[in-house]
Amino acid sequence: MFPTPPYSLRTAVLGFVLFPLLLVIMLAGWSGLRSLESQVELRMQQDIELVARAIQLPLSDALTHDRRSRIQQALDSAFRIDQVYGAYVYDESGELIAASGPRSPSMERRRDARLATVTGTHGAYDDRGGDQVYSFFMPLTDAGGRINGLLQVTRHGSDFRDDLAQVRSRALLALGALSLLLLAVVFWGHQRAVGRHVDCLLAVMERVGQGDRLIRAQPAGPHELRLLTEAMNRMLEGIHRSGVELEIQRRRQANLEARLRQSEKLAAIGRLAAGVAHELGTPLGVINGQAQRALRHVPANGKSGKALINIRREVQRMDRIVRQLLDFGRCNPSRTRPEPVGRLVKAALFQVADEIQQAQVALTVLTQDDGPVLPMDRPRLEQALTNLLRNALHEGRRVQVSWDIVGDHLELRVDDDGPGIDPAHHRHLFEPFFTTKPVGSGTGLGLSVAHSAVTEHQGDIVVMDSPLGGARVVIRLPMGPPLDTSPDVQDGVARGESGQLPPTEVGGL
Repeated sequence: MFPTPPYSLRTAVLGFVLFPLLLVIMLAGWSGLRSLESQVELRMQQDIELVARAIQLPLSDALTHDRRSRIQQALDSAFRIDQVYGAYVYDESGELIAASGPRSPSMERRRDARLATVTGTHGAYDDRGGDQVYSFFMPLTDAGGRINGLLQVTRHGSDFRDDLAQVRSRALLALGALSLLLLAVVFWGHQRAVGRHVDCLLAVMERVGQGDRLIRAQPAGPHELRLLTEAMNRMLEGIHRSGVELEIQRRRQANLEARLRQSEKLAAIGRLAAGVAHELGTPLGVINGQAQRALRHVPANGKSGKALINIRREVQRMDRIVRQLLDFGRCNPSRTRPEPVGRLVKAALFQVADEIQQAQVALTVLTQDDGPVLPMDRPRLEQALTNLLRNALHEGRRVQVSWDIVGDHLELRVDDDGPGIDPAHHRHLFEPFFTTKPVGSGTGLGLSVAHSAVTEHQGDIVVMDSPLGGARVVIRLPMGPPLDTSPDVQDGVARGESGQLPPTEVGGL
């Protein structure tokens, strides 16, 4: 748990609310105590006055008839009251004629008392050996109302002090108990209303600091704490979203960096492959030409003739590989011109005519017309379609070519009845040098070159299951003009590259 800071909300409540409140209570209590002490003292004085008034009439009558025994008897009865310290009677000249209790007050107090008889009753404190004594003086009158004596009733000062001290101690005790009760209420109320909710928030923040970014605090407590909790939850949500977005960006950046490194590697391989292919092209042409000339002088069915035919076949296969390497490493811009899709298909079929005969594959072209016209770099698309046809010839015994217009795209489809393609290989089919054929049977560049050519035409190429039971490869090309509109390639050059057959020959394949 977090350590309790020296200046906390609880300390602020105590310092700015409770302590000022206690100070006000103490001042009010002190003022009330002073008032209470005055009232208690007045009440005690009134008690002495009541005692004096109770024996005033008997004393006045006894003093009038000079009955000293009755005067003493009345004083003794008053002295028996616990509050009375002493009782004294003086004649009209101020001489003490009867007493009950300690000695009478000093002469100075007597003179004050005689003066008091003129105006009525009088009360005063007197110091006797360090002890305070309260004296109450009341004049005694005869039947005619003439003052004929003076009554003095005293009370010990300690009685006042003891009672006042008792009142004061009770008041202080009550004030202390009230202060402790307020402290307890503040501590308990703070813990129930604020403290426990703050502790929950601190616990949540501690777990967030330990790495638990999905935990959220439950809003509870006063409105302000609920707002604080909701704000903290929104902050945690924002941090979580930022973390997720940052992780996505990091992965995307890592993927882009990996693709960039792969692209740089493939670019270097492409330049190397193009250079090697260029150097191999001329020797392969010489070998093919020499073998062709040698076949003119030997029987084709003889041992030498068959060997020369095999040499030419292998040279042609090497030539196709060289062309694929050149296509893979080429950096020339596309040169487009309007061409019918039927002419593109026939040119590609001419390229694989010998392989169709050797493999004894049944090839069907569902559409025999020229089809729609769209801008294309025909040599590039012809090479792409040729590669797809070769793959289909190697996989099945039936191959089917068709095309349709779907929306604003042309779909060119190549189907076979082979075993199909493992779905696990779909995401790698168009990567350079990826192949599922045995070593020596393929370079893994056919589909990569086809994908590159189709992408240059702003199209796409996908692989799916075929109704024939094997695989279907679909080339989707936009019907509108691509971005590049370079000058036309000469039609004769294009036909020379493709070796286009008349429609009748294509249909007879």
